[in-house]
Amino acid sequence: MTYRGHVRNGVIVLDDRQCLPEGTEVAVEVTSTSENDTWVERLKDVIGSVDDLPDDMAANHDHYLHGAPRK
Repeated sequence: MTYRGHVRNGVIVLDDRQCLPEGTEVAVEVTSTSENDTWVERLKDVIGSVDDLPDDMAANHDHYLHGAPRK
């Protein structure tokens, strides 16, 4: 069974005011990214995951992606 809720003052409060018996074991899955996460935190799983990029990719990305003359 799935319940939804929000954290208020450090406590998870269920949206539909369900009352679970005291001591009920639960699992919590965070479903949204915090608005305070930086781009680095959001992209940490893909940063550095490509090993075969050219050394000058940052300077010449238009060349490699679109065929423009190298800088």
